[in-house]
Amino acid sequence: MSDPAPAAPPAVAVGRLVRVTLLGALVGLPVGLMAFGFIWLVHELEHQLWHDLPAALGAASPPWYLLVGLPVLGALCVYLARTLTGDGGHSPVHEGVGLGGRPEDALSVGLAALASLAFGAVLGPEAPLLALGAALAVWLTSRARLDGAGRNLVGAAGSAAALSTLFGGPLVSGLMLLESGAAVGLAIVPIMVPVLASSAVAYLLITGLGAWSGLPITGLTMGDLPPYTSVLLPDLVAAVVVGVVMAALGVGLRRLAGVVAGLEGRIGRLPLLLGSGAAIGLLAWSAGLAGANPLDVLFSGQASIAPMLQATGGTLVALALAKALAYVVSLGGGFRGGAIFPAVFIGVAVADVGVIAFGMSPTVAIAIGTAAGTAAMTRLLVSSVLFAGLLVGRAGLETIPVATIAAVAAWLASAGLDGWLARRATAPASEPSA
Repeated sequence: MSDPAPAAPPAVAVGRLVRVTLLGALVGLPVGLMAFGFIWLVHELEHQLWHDLPAALGAASPPWYLLVGLPVLGALCVYLARTLTGDGGHSPVHEGVGLGGRPEDALSVGLAALASLAFGAVLGPEAPLLALGAALAVWLTSRARLDGAGRNLVGAAGSAAALSTLFGGPLVSGLMLLESGAAVGLAIVPIMVPVLASSAVAYLLITGLGAWSGLPITGLTMGDLPPYTSVLLPDLVAAVVVGVVMAALGVGLRRLAGVVAGLEGRIGRLPLLLGSGAAIGLLAWSAGLAGANPLDVLFSGQASIAPMLQATGGTLVALALAKALAYVVSLGGGFRGGAIFPAVFIGVAVADVGVIAFGMSPTVAIAIGTAAGTAAMTRLLVSSVLFAGLLVGRAGLETIPVATIAAVAAWLASAGLDGWLARRATAPASEPSA
């Protein structure tokens, strides 16, 4: 008896898919321009607050009252932005990257993210860009007479276009959207086509076209890293260890952030936000007392990865601890932003122990930490590996197998911890002894 034939894949409405793909390609450029403008605005406001303002006050670096006061002021702005329609968008305390975004929510999302990111909250720009990209794409195609599924596809294309300008091309942004879509049960192929088309068109803003060299968006590479030319057995062991450690940290940080978020029902949103802003500033100030740069504690952390690799043991511990605690407060305190970049910073800090203690290559440490941190906090596996490869660039092509091991270890350990915690939470209490 012959084996049964494999089931045919579900039929795809090719005509509708072609139409949505063309719409996705058309919105790619305006969404990319929006993403560029948003990132530029965040960086410009950040520079004025944390560099120009201290200089105007006669200080070489932000004094303690700015370290505490600016995050508190940002918290107040976030509170006001969240009173608008949309509540500032996706809460970073929840797992995942937060798909979707409605045009009517765009103002609240943009203002809340700007107040969070520029004023020092330890979050990244990817979540608000996802929402803003989807909102702009849906608004631009509002007269195209799309059904609900078509609007969702156009929204996904807009999100991918926005991420493409941030993550250095269509591959990471496309895979991130695809993995997130698969996690919520969406069909893969119908998403893939418009998402990749829109991402590729948006990325033309970076690569340029013909004689035009493109927009000056800062890339994600770490600069001049030493070449990593051969995979070593100790590096593979380190990848597993860092993956498991980041899984435990990821679960622990999420749970702590959930505890912080739960305080809102008891003390109110505004007191929680203001207290969280003060805590972020005090953590940065305390890290400065330990020899670290307080500004390395604040913000998403991408720009601080290279300086962190030069830190000594005590300074590294103080910086990583302050960053992790500020990350918890930012996740649960009501701010708005993404969870990926601070997780990368913490992952690289864990991997940097191998650099300090065992002379491990900093290039492979960055790849391991990036893959493990991203996988632990987002549960996106392939995207984590590709992002790690993008971050280390040509010098780290040989790190891909090691980064893959780190991501797999982080994902499996996270899933195992989740299962163990779920069983522990639902297990009946033991009978008291007679």
